[in-house]
Amino acid sequence: MIPRSFAKHFYIMLIPGLIWLIFFNLYPMYGVITAFKEFNPGIGLWKSPWVGLENFEYMFELDDSKIIFRNTVAIAFAKMVGNLIVPLVFALMLNEVKNRLFTRTVQTIVYLPHFLSWVIVGGMMLDIFSYSGPVNQILSGLGAEPVLFFASADVFPALIVGSDIWKEFGFNAIIFFAALTSINPEMYEAAAIDGASQWQRLLKITLPSILPVAALLATLSLGNILNAGFDQIFTMYNPSVYSTGDIVDTWVYRAGLIDFQYGLASAVGLLKSVVGLILITVSYALAYRFANYRIF
Repeated sequence: MIPRSFAKHFYIMLIPGLIWLIFFNLYPMYGVITAFKEFNPGIGLWKSPWVGLENFEYMFELDDSKIIFRNTVAIAFAKMVGNLIVPLVFALMLNEVKNRLFTRTVQTIVYLPHFLSWVIVGGMMLDIFSYSGPVNQILSGLGAEPVLFFASADVFPALIVGSDIWKEFGFNAIIFFAALTSINPEMYEAAAIDGASQWQRLLKITLPSILPVAALLATLSLGNILNAGFDQIFTMYNPSVYSTGDIVDTWVYRAGLIDFQYGLASAVGLLKSVVGLILITVSYALAYRFANYRIF
């Protein structure tokens, strides 16, 4: 129990965070009314004429809206699955290594890409998979024709998902490593005495023990199903891959800041935010229902 005399100090500590929250999260929210107006920068937001739901109606009539939502869900879902399975498998494999120095070294190496910005990673990807890059040089050496990876709409989503998994799987594996260390070693010893093989111990002890953690991560990631990674895709995409690589955030950027369709871009962004809020609410409800996880 915190003494009442100390309570005011904790409230004082909250002030900087509250100021940041108000100015950068709450105050800008008034801009959502742009989605219901024909915004004209010359006369300002409040004097721009109201158009009601016309921007939303126009959004649903566009073929681009169907494409960007489809691409967003497909890329985000692939990232969600990959960033769950790959770290899990990696953690299970590394957990079987008995040399702890080797284990810690590998953990550190695969953890480092998480700290790289997408500008750096995007530049690396563009160089590696360029027409004269090392990948195409290997293909040429094997007798195959060079491939324009970043100009192929069919290949681009795989590059986006693969690069995201490579960058983040080391960081995501930390959670599984923590779950593995919480398993009672006496369970493995008892299973070994009973004659269980290493594979049987993996199936009967390890996987069931970390399954709740995996289910929790999968449930919580549901709230980000419409966040496919603006900074990553914006760094690497181009007009030739818009059909499979264009997502909601990149389309809103082009429509609002390049084509000056402020109302339409705001309508798409607002719809994404509302759907994202619903999904986050559902994901936390599911996390509490199946994994007994709650924030408050």
